[in-house]
Amino acid sequence: MTSVATVLALTAFSIQPAHADDAPDGSIVVSAFRTPVAQERNSASVTVLDEEAVIEAQPITVTDILLRTPGISLSRNGGYGTATSLRIRGADAGQTVMVIDGMRLADPSSTAGGYAFSNLMLDDIERIEILRGPQSILWGSDAIGGVVNVRTRRPEKPLEGSMAIEAGTHETVSARAGIGGTSEMVDWRIAASTFTTDGISARANGTEDDGYSRQAASGTATIRLSPDVWLDLRGYWADARSDFDGFSGDTAAYGTTGEWSGYAGLNFQLFDGKLVNRLAVLQTETDRENYDPNRSIRQITFDAQGRIRRFEYQGIYKPADMLDIVFGAEREEQRMSTASPTNSAAPYTLQPYRVDTDSLYGQFRITPLTGLTLNAGARYDHNSRFGDNTVFSAGGAFTPNGGATILRASYDEGFKAPSLYQLFSAYGVADLEPEKAKGWEVGLEHRFGDILHASAAWFERETDNLIDFAYCPTSGAQPAVCYIPGTNTTRFGYYANVKESRARGLELTGSARWNVLFVEGNYSWIKAEDRSEDSAFFGRQLARVPRHLANVEGGIELPDGLRASVAARYSGESFNSATSTEVLDDYWLVDLRAQYRLAEALILQARVENVADKGYQTASGYSALGRTVYVGLRSRF
Repeated sequence: MTSVATVLALTAFSIQPAHADDAPDGSIVVSAFRTPVAQERNSASVTVLDEEAVIEAQPITVTDILLRTPGISLSRNGGYGTATSLRIRGADAGQTVMVIDGMRLADPSSTAGGYAFSNLMLDDIERIEILRGPQSILWGSDAIGGVVNVRTRRPEKPLEGSMAIEAGTHETVSARAGIGGTSEMVDWRIAASTFTTDGISARANGTEDDGYSRQAASGTATIRLSPDVWLDLRGYWADARSDFDGFSGDTAAYGTTGEWSGYAGLNFQLFDGKLVNRLAVLQTETDRENYDPNRSIRQITFDAQGRIRRFEYQGIYKPADMLDIVFGAEREEQRMSTASPTNSAAPYTLQPYRVDTDSLYGQFRITPLTGLTLNAGARYDHNSRFGDNTVFSAGGAFTPNGGATILRASYDEGFKAPSLYQLFSAYGVADLEPEKAKGWEVGLEHRFGDILHASAAWFERETDNLIDFAYCPTSGAQPAVCYIPGTNTTRFGYYANVKESRARGLELTGSARWNVLFVEGNYSWIKAEDRSEDSAFFGRQLARVPRHLANVEGGIELPDGLRASVAARYSGESFNSATSTEVLDDYWLVDLRAQYRLAEALILQARVENVADKGYQTASGYSALGRTVYVGLRSRF
């Protein structure tokens, strides 16, 4: 393994975090800070993937391209549509915030209360930002690992459209289209997509395919009521069906998931545009149901509904070019209703639960000297279940040469409130405390003209009060916590604040381009350990967090519109679960990609993923896609 790590580390400096949008002065601009920030003024690690980078990667799902960026690992229980867990820098799957067009998505009825990445396809997305490390100052609960911020396409012409369609292995068909326009008063766009696949068996010992289908739509509109007042309207909807297997193999069971989010924001400027205000309300709902067609009476086996309603005020005050201040207040109302109906004709009822959080936050960014930018912030939350929580952050960025070289350092805190499921399910404990994280990082980035770009970042993060599943005694008298609250019925376990973890690591990125040749990628070394006192696994790497991750892609890009490349992805060994010694093997996956511009607005694309048909698992007992081939067309007109 040491030799592999050495090779990957040497390779990594031929790698980079892809493309990014440019400001008029050529600077990369990051919007995940809730206000545009030039990359040279940013103290945190951010990867920005613009439309060009997304097109070149040819992903089906957003996680397909997230895996190509530093510090991110993923486990999935089968093919597309099955349970998917994303981990940033070794953070638990529920410790990442997902944002689409400013709408924070989450499912309060899920186990950890976070977002299920299994149903997030590419759709109309044109830009993706990955903000790493604890980021709770601006984004609140769950932002311990980081934030994934995506933006759908915005119109640039009075009337324009786009389309993409592709087909491939396992009877897979994906199609999407959008139309929009811009005028003096209104900018608007609507888009829709559909995806279907026969899939593969979710369980490795299964014999029948588990299919998946999904339809989605999104829309945005900006209405300018006056030069200083405008209204933003945004919406997102998705509906999916996924077949899945039981622990022993094939079943006829399937699940449906419906998601929708709506946003309305009123924006207005004061003091000649120095103060920009935003008043917004948004709501996200997720409905999940599982079915077993083999049941004789009631086929539904699980029913859950989650809803989040948020009320937001945000102000951005810019009294001078050197100073930006972001401040705001929020109220979040989470609701969950669940039931696990039995195979009987008796009616069942959904049990409702709720929790509310009120928040205040503020952050400033100041450039006191040319090339030096400092930032600091704080956030206060009052949760109706556990009470008060306060977090802080500070950092700085310095460039002595106008952005060619950037030095970064930051300290950030994050927290994650207990989910409604962890509080109120049959295994819940109502007095759980929030998980808390403290982290810091330092980084260096340098650009050698237009030919070579390289960067390195070292990070550390400590997280305590982690909520984990604790098992009850198998014999003898049971403690009070081993009874379902309000009943005399025992349970085999419960959720408790019992764990601590520490993560530290190195991320290397870079790129090289000469004439028509290019090479790019990244390498990550992540040491994420269980630091729980009296734990039998003290000091062991956390479950499903490979210590070594790497990506590399090289190819040719010709002036006539042909781009072809070979990409490889490496994932090191990892433990399958927190309490077992089973190890998931490391693996290399190699892909071939090509695209050719047939006309000004028409691109032919093709790719072969997992060329060697490598067998591997990201979760023990569950299959992963083997060799797949896709061919498609895309156009923007």
